This record gives sequence, structure tokens and C-alpha cells, in this order.
Amino acid sequence: MYFAYCRVSSKTQNLQKQIENIENYCKKNNIEIDKWFLDKESGKDFNRTEYLKLKEQLRKEDIVICTELDRFGRNKEMIKEEWHYITKQIGANIILTDMEILNSANKSDLERQLINDIVFNLYSYMAEKERIKTKERQKDGITIAKKAGKYKGRQPIKLNREQFARVYAEWKRGLITAKRAMELLGIKANTFYRNVKIFEEENNLRG
Repeated sequence: MYFAYCRVSSKTQNLQKQIENIENYCKKNNIEIDKWFLDKESGKDFNRTEYLKLKEQLRKEDIVICTELDRFGRNKEMIKEEWHYITKQIGANIILTDMEILNSANKSDLERQLINDIVFNLYSYMAEKERIKTKERQKDGITIAKKAGKYKGRQPIKLNREQFARVYAEWKRGLITAKRAMELLGIKANTFYRNVKIFEEENNLRG
């Protein structure tokens, strides 16, 4: 069965954009939703009426369609726990319409392992830390450049964390070359490999 889940953080917010996003995805992929679950509650915990109903009804091989990873929670640990519960304990699958590389449906065991261990951890970490890390790197970069007498006021390159996670995963899976990854991100080799090193060290992905 196909289940759709949408969430906003308050009753004053509108669910329509998420609903339309899922409807468009389903139309494109010839999918018919069997049941919708709509919450207007905060993602700070999982005591959400419709979400709890969804988990009660989910069975092995069912598919949950959602727009984004953060619909499942507000931080890495919460999202990871729910992802693991749905995909591992229940044995259901998840489709994210805004980041299809994370979809667990129709994947081999190897691909699912790769998704869970690399892409998912990387994306959820970056979603949680993006604001803090961006500010810290800008500040540290300027400080170092000033000490070296090389600071000229130019802002450092800021990468879109979600985009980098997606491109990084495709590159690691051998779907694209490093050159193509740099082209997609609009950066040069030194910047690309520097960021790869940073992300892998932060997520314990280096062998």
C-alpha cells in the first residue's frame, strides 16, 4: 500500500504545497495513494496524532511518500531513529519526492546500505548543522586569511549542503566522475576535495 505523510509545525501553516508536491510525483510515476496522513504539529517529538496512526498501519513492503527528510523530525537522531524503525523494524519503504536519491523503494540491499550509512547520515547531519558550520567556517576563514595577510574581503564559497550530499553520493557510487561533480557544484578541484575531506571526517566516513 502507498501512504502519504505531510507535516507542518503549526495549525496556521498550510499543507497544500506538500500535498501538491506528492500528487505531482504520484501522477508522474503512476502511483495511487491509498491513505493520507496530515499533521499540523511540531516535529520536536513524535507524539503526533496522524504520524502515530501511520506507524500503526504500516506493514512490510508498504511505501510512505513524503516531501522531505525533515518531515520526520527536527534533528539527526530523531530522523535517524524513525527512518530505521520504518525501514528496518517494519520493513516498509520511504520515498522522498524532493530528494529521490534517499528513496529506499526498489533498491538492492547494497544500495540501501549505502543510502543508510553514507547519504542519509551526511544529509541529516548537514541539515542539522548547516547554519552553525557556515558561520564558523566563514569566521575561521577570514581570521586565518587576515593573519596570513591574504584577506581582501572576498566571501568564501558557500555550498548548498543538500546539493553537495546528493552529488557526493552519486560520485561515491560511481554514477558520475569527479570532474562532473565539480561542474554540478560549480567549484574547482581544490575546493571540491577540501569539502569532501571535511564532510568525511565530520561523519567518520574516511577509511
